[in-house]
Amino acid sequence: MTFRVRVLCWFSCGAASAVAAKLAVEKYGARCEVLYCDTLKYEHPDNKRFMADVARWLGLEIKTIRSTKYEDIFDVFNKTGWLVGPGGARCTTELKKLPRRAYQREDDLHVFGLCAGEQKRISQFEANNPELTCEWNLRDLGVTHALSIWALKDSGIKPPVMYELGYRNNNCIGCVKGQAGYWNKIRIDFPEAFSRMAAQERKMNVAINKSYAGDGKRKVIFLDELPPGMGHYEAEPSIECGVVCSEGGK
Repeated sequence: MTFRVRVLCWFSCGAASAVAAKLAVEKYGARCEVLYCDTLKYEHPDNKRFMADVARWLGLEIKTIRSTKYEDIFDVFNKTGWLVGPGGARCTTELKKLPRRAYQREDDLHVFGLCAGEQKRISQFEANNPELTCEWNLRDLGVTHALSIWALKDSGIKPPVMYELGYRNNNCIGCVKGQAGYWNKIRIDFPEAFSRMAAQERKMNVAINKSYAGDGKRKVIFLDELPPGMGHYEAEPSIECGVVCSEGGK
């Protein structure tokens, strides 16, 4: 492989990205930079603890980079008028993708936390970002998400609380890419976050959830009218906030 000056490890406060960064640091040492694109305001408060634990484990500072235009996800919603759509979520684009693009250089090697079994997502990302050189160390070593959790525990690091609560990802609490079952779980676990997003929907007159019941025509369902029994979170697609979320609103 051609020698590259920087190895950029993109940490998302998730278990897989933490283990991917650890493997990269063990391989490349001081050439690594571990970077976090800031969406912490609406993530679980435990993420600050997890980030500090991971930084100590890596022996490196986790550098936070931010949007120069938007403060947080609700700032994106309010200023762009975009909540979510078939193209993805604008908040991911503005708060994660664009800060990453502003920071990266042509000769960087990128390390992201996609696991073994996620080749479809990896292929999609590579097709959409042909200018990047990536190393998929979790995939290449056969590391699954479950193995990432085990590796953290084996190293004495408590995984993020959101996993303990039964969530498959450690995104913002109340992710706009979630479906009905996810939002009904959020309503139980984080009622304030549910109410906050319900109010945002009404403010923008845009609903996250859709239904095709009855006559087969698409019907929007606002969160404040979402039936409590609708959806099944475990059967819904995993929510991705980061490298393969589509360019929402762009």
